[in-house]
Amino acid sequence: MATDAITGDFDLSAEVDVESIESSARKARLQSTKRLLRYTFLKLVALVFTVAIGVYITILVANMGGAVDKIRLATIRESAALAATANPAFKYMSVEERTNYLNRQVELEVKRLGLDRPFMIRSFEYLRDGMVLNLGYAQQLMSDSGSRFVRNILLERLPSTLLLFGTANLILFFLALFAGLSLSRRYGSFFDKLVLALAPSSAVPAWFYGLFLILIFAAWLKMLPFGGMVDAPPPDNPVDYALSLGKHMILPLAAWLISSIFLTIYNWRTFFLIYASEDYVEMAKAKGLSDGMIERRYILRPTLPNIITSFALTLITLWTGAIIFETVFNWPGIGQLYYRAISAFDTPVIVANVVLYAYLLALTVFLLDFIYALVDPRVRIEGGGHKQ
Repeated sequence: MATDAITGDFDLSAEVDVESIESSARKARLQSTKRLLRYTFLKLVALVFTVAIGVYITILVANMGGAVDKIRLATIRESAALAATANPAFKYMSVEERTNYLNRQVELEVKRLGLDRPFMIRSFEYLRDGMVLNLGYAQQLMSDSGSRFVRNILLERLPSTLLLFGTANLILFFLALFAGLSLSRRYGSFFDKLVLALAPSSAVPAWFYGLFLILIFAAWLKMLPFGGMVDAPPPDNPVDYALSLGKHMILPLAAWLISSIFLTIYNWRTFFLIYASEDYVEMAKAKGLSDGMIERRYILRPTLPNIITSFALTLITLWTGAIIFETVFNWPGIGQLYYRAISAFDTPVIVANVVLYAYLLALTVFLLDFIYALVDPRVRIEGGGHKQ
């Protein structure tokens, strides 16, 4: 009897302990989730605020020459002229009457939109429109579909840029990663010295290599197209379209890789060499762990935050360098659009490009914090000023 009572008490206590542990674990998970959501929200608010400041400064700088007001006034005049052509009585007016009619319509629209108010008040309205890329109509440019709305022009060109540079930089990332790891194992070898010798070649921009590749493979050998995204006219069959697209991407991808690959391999190989000399790596070797496990756990993972940061920020800064690159290859992307906008003094499109770069940079910074936590177990999401 006494034994049964003792056993029963022991089992009850154990059950209580298990429930208590499970309850504590649930509370801990719930608190972690709340901290993560709070951190994510505060991070997004901070980044949006930062982007807003950058956009507002851009608006102020552009307005020093009256550029922003001219954007709105040009849009109003264009809209008034289009509306006037739909009025049958407008056709029978004299030149002076037409001018007076258009001026009256513009004046009414100016007052309706509040353009007669001080600029500092209206600048916040411009900020709101800029944050949503609602910058009205382009002054000179238009999309391939015939639209002059700035947002449509940007959205039409953005996929082409993402396709080209997304593919190029993914290839660059994995090639440099595996090549850098391989060279870190063979420090001082022939290929290590070869990469070191070729690293200065990255000082030459990618578009310069592109000119030589076009000269050799398009003009001389006639193996690949000079530029563009697909053949003209574009193939109707999806398979033929994909093949044509791949053929047109060969030279741009090759030029981009030649310009970046050697310096990137050299930089990342140096990171790997630094981490390979740490004490914990020597301890892992003393424990008898395999070389592959040591590379994955003790060299690659601690190095990845540095590599990812360098790669992500380089990717963003290279968007501005794509202006000449896309122009050389006649690639219909954001870079070529930016070049055409600058050449035509199309202020709405220029401002919209600045806003787009700001959003891309903010998104990259936002994602980097979470990528760090995924690739490196030592990194923890910060919340409330304390490490979680």
